[in-house]
Amino acid sequence: MVDAPVLVLAATGGQGGAVTDALLDRQVPIRAMVRDPGRRAARELAAQGVEVVPGSLSDPDSLAAAMRGVSSVFAFTTPFEAGIEAEVAQGRAILSAATRERVPHLVFSSVAGADQDSGVPHFESKARIEAELASGDVPYTVLGPTYFFDNALGGLERIAEGFLDLPLPSDRPLQQLARADLGAFAAEVMLNPASYIGQRIELASDAPTPVQMAASLSRVLGLEVRHVPYPLAAVGNPDMHAMWAFLNGPGYRVDIPALHGGHPEVRWTRFEDWARDTWAGVR
Repeated sequence: MVDAPVLVLAATGGQGGAVTDALLDRQVPIRAMVRDPGRRAARELAAQGVEVVPGSLSDPDSLAAAMRGVSSVFAFTTPFEAGIEAEVAQGRAILSAATRERVPHLVFSSVAGADQDSGVPHFESKARIEAELASGDVPYTVLGPTYFFDNALGGLERIAEGFLDLPLPSDRPLQQLARADLGAFAAEVMLNPASYIGQRIELASDAPTPVQMAASLSRVLGLEVRHVPYPLAAVGNPDMHAMWAFLNGPGYRVDIPALHGGHPEVRWTRFEDWARDTWAGVR
């Protein structure tokens, strides 16, 4: 049991929320940094006993204040609001604050494949942050999530019409991760850091093909869902095009049996189980 709080940055977002939920299950003191403590999600955390503090990923002073006296930090950066350079600046602000406050352990959520010279802009930005972590003085662990199951929800209307649009061959496995599994793994690393410091660990829950994903969705929804191999050339966003080109090429390289066998404390959610549990809440 830890005495000092563990800090979760961007605690009301997808990843931060999953980590906070897992830490709540472990009944440890939690400090959550959010942009606006008055928002409903932040108030709900406070009602569960979480210490909620305001801050921004781009503001070293607010980050340092949030990090003061904590035992561990879960950090996440994003390029999808202000761009790649803004994400790198977030990483530098986090590292600067962690150095200033002598944080005992920083857990950084990067992305699987960031160490593969992928050419994917939002992978490369995280690789730059990882390099600065490795050259700094803060004890750290890097987690590399694969494609999140939740990304399938982006095509909710099309799936409800019976189509799963993915720019992959129908028989190409896609390593994916449940956010809850990321949360459980990150909580374990934060609460038992000794064996994880200095490691880079990539995470995947399952690796279904698009055809298998469509079959699972068909069973869950009670309608026929077919995979539509969306043309890669039709992916207009350069970052997303590069990502799907990578996933059609070398792709993620998580040794899933070794990962799951080495970490039985995580339940490791199958895609079909995730779909069944999740779709009931979005239909």
